[in-house]
Amino acid sequence: MARGRLRIYLGAAPGVGKTYAMLSEAHRRVERGTDCVVAFVEHHGRPRTEVMLHGLEQTPRRELEYRDTSFTEMDIDAVLARRPRVALVDELAHSNIPGSRNAKRWQDVEELLAAGIDVISTVNIQHLESLGDVVESITGVRQQETVPDEMVRRADQIELVDMSPQALRRRMAHGNIYRPDKVDAALSNYFRPGNLTALRELALLWVADRVDEYLNAYRSEHEVSTIWGSRERIVVGLTGGPEGRTLIRRAARLAEKGAGGEVLAVYIARSDGLTSSSPKELAVQRELVEDLGGTFHHVVGDDVPNALLDFARGVNATQIVLGVSRRKSWQYVLGPGVGATVARDSGPDLDVHLITHDEAGKGRGLPVARGARLGRSRIVRGWLVGVLGPVLLTLLLTHVAPEVGLANDMLLYLTLTVAAALLGGLLPALASAVVGSLLLNWYFTPPVHTLTIADPKNMVAIAIFVGVAVAVASVVDLAARRTHQAARLRAESEILSFLAGNVLRGESSLEALLERVRETFGMVSVALLERQSDVAPWTCAGSVGPRPCRSPEEADADMPVGDHMALALTGRVLPAEDRRVLAAFAAQAVVVLDRRRLRHEAGRAKELAEGNRIRTALLAAVSHDLRTPLAGIKASVSSLRSDDVEWSEEDRAELLEAIEEGADRLDHLVGNLLDMSRLQTGTVTTLIREIDLDEVVPMALGGLPEFSVELDIPETLPMVSVDKGLLERVVANVVENAVKYSRQDEPVLVFASALADRVEVRVVDRGPGVPDDAKERIFEPFQRYGDAPRGAGVGLGLAVARGFAEAMGGTINAEDTPGGGLTMVLSLRMARGRNPGEPETPAAVAS
Repeated sequence: MARGRLRIYLGAAPGVGKTYAMLSEAHRRVERGTDCVVAFVEHHGRPRTEVMLHGLEQTPRRELEYRDTSFTEMDIDAVLARRPRVALVDELAHSNIPGSRNAKRWQDVEELLAAGIDVISTVNIQHLESLGDVVESITGVRQQETVPDEMVRRADQIELVDMSPQALRRRMAHGNIYRPDKVDAALSNYFRPGNLTALRELALLWVADRVDEYLNAYRSEHEVSTIWGSRERIVVGLTGGPEGRTLIRRAARLAEKGAGGEVLAVYIARSDGLTSSSPKELAVQRELVEDLGGTFHHVVGDDVPNALLDFARGVNATQIVLGVSRRKSWQYVLGPGVGATVARDSGPDLDVHLITHDEAGKGRGLPVARGARLGRSRIVRGWLVGVLGPVLLTLLLTHVAPEVGLANDMLLYLTLTVAAALLGGLLPALASAVVGSLLLNWYFTPPVHTLTIADPKNMVAIAIFVGVAVAVASVVDLAARRTHQAARLRAESEILSFLAGNVLRGESSLEALLERVRETFGMVSVALLERQSDVAPWTCAGSVGPRPCRSPEEADADMPVGDHMALALTGRVLPAEDRRVLAAFAAQAVVVLDRRRLRHEAGRAKELAEGNRIRTALLAAVSHDLRTPLAGIKASVSSLRSDDVEWSEEDRAELLEAIEEGADRLDHLVGNLLDMSRLQTGTVTTLIREIDLDEVVPMALGGLPEFSVELDIPETLPMVSVDKGLLERVVANVVENAVKYSRQDEPVLVFASALADRVEVRVVDRGPGVPDDAKERIFEPFQRYGDAPRGAGVGLGLAVARGFAEAMGGTINAEDTPGGGLTMVLSLRMARGRNPGEPETPAAVAS
């Protein structure tokens, strides 16, 4: 079943006339005979809108009880049971009453579209999800009812209902929007001129971006040279905190300001446990960024700023969006923070936006332990504190504060040992304990400047100091290792959860999965290799990154999958603990590859089935449609050769005319069958030349009834690059089809015009027309729309026409004729300025 089409009337503010415009469109469609019903429209007591509901069929609403109050909502079951061609659903962002099937009305609309029902709806610009924060800052009102931007962007048509702020305020003052007792409050609050002007600008900018998307799609379809600059790619750094939603919406607005902008949200899991993200919050943020048309990425990295910058540069990002740090002011003594570091190291190629949010400065809590997989700089600092720290402390105690006492001296040395353990781990802490005990013995335990200890109590004290130092260092190091393991397991579980989600969602892009492997492990290239046997050479089934491996032996890290497949990575040697996650990625890559091959096999099976269908249809055509003119020819010839009948001259002429008509029909049918066979086997050869349309189109109209076609080909039309013979066949088949279905009193109109670098030939008839869901089907072989008689042909004319048009680099599509009928649009390449008659190089084209 074909999916329904969605049309949205978008307004800048309440009262601009969205519902009125929607109802006007409904009346126009009803007058044209379209089955159109009102699924849910709220007129809010506005007289003119209420009048527009008269004459339109309305489906009954569903009544729901909530908190001892009765409410009415759209009854989606009633609409589905009625199955109109078009359903009117007002207020797309509306939240349904608890107890309804769906929480939001846009979800109800999705069900109607999936059922093949066209929907016309309305929404205001302030209800778009990505604009929630900016609308609140403008109006001071937070919109609780929102609709995902992607839902609106996917609409087939978006029409802006615009009105100047002054005109809207006049409508308000006249009582056309709210009741008179609410007018003054509305005019002085939400409907202030500044608010309305800002909302109007948001609506115009949003629709302008949508127009750019339509224009880009049109230029791509017609091979028009692009004039757009490089698109913006915005990376959003997420911590798993609640501020992430604000950052995502802000990035989405930045992306919408440039045509083709893209949002990539990335969460970097640190192995030292410094971030404490909420899996539930991350899931919400993933859903939000996908609703806004962006992508979510998960990367493991010990150095968050460097990992974020590496990711941004790896995806050719132009901007990075980060939230202002949640640290309290005193916590900056521990370092500048991720945002400041990224801004400092981003360089001139990346713009960094630091976005304020409600969580800024509220603190995020300190970790219990900072150690685990320690970098070289921290290990060096640990050894410096553990070895040089006791020496400096000794100089301080002997020259500045010599009377502190042995007990306090031991506590100070013990503090240095704990600091060495926090920074560098166990070994620097043990070194600190040894050096500290020696210095305590030499400088502070009588007799001083000797390693002899006179007082047994001091000996016990030093022994306790050494034991406590070693114990504290061991505990701190163990806690750091456990923290590292827990954080790593959490990162692994998140990655495995991502892979499981891919399986459930049926994602099947091998390159996207390999790119995810490269991002996750920070590799240069990743390749999936396979071979047929143990002695066969390796072949690459898929790869990402520069210079991928050609065999597992060339890789810095490889993961075998079965006997004859392996995942090969280059860039760095992976530690052993990473191989478990790598094994999961490798297994998923094999599943994706198998799924892709199965899909390819299914496609081949479909092609074979299509070939069988065409052969069966061909046999049916030969057995019936070809036999019909043959039978007529044979009957006429037999009658003429009969000796027992005396035929008059008129009878003989009539029989000869029947023979000629049958032969012409037979020749036409056989020609189409041969042409279809050439297209199916890919043996169509084109000889492209630059010609004028007025040299070909009139020749293609020969043989058609007189006065059945009106021709309008301007002499000033540019030349086209086509195959003259194929173009003649295309025009003849299309015009013949139009004449066959057009009304007898309405001639078929054939005219041409230039558009950009294309020339369009339009064949307009006034026949019964073709519904939207059948416009592509009529171009399939052996398809005849409606109640065409069997003698009307085998249904190959339009299929051959499209095949020949595409062989010449053109296109042919069907559109509705305004006022009824069908228009065939043949689009051809405009000549590039060579001398007329100079041929291009012939090329074999497989359709």
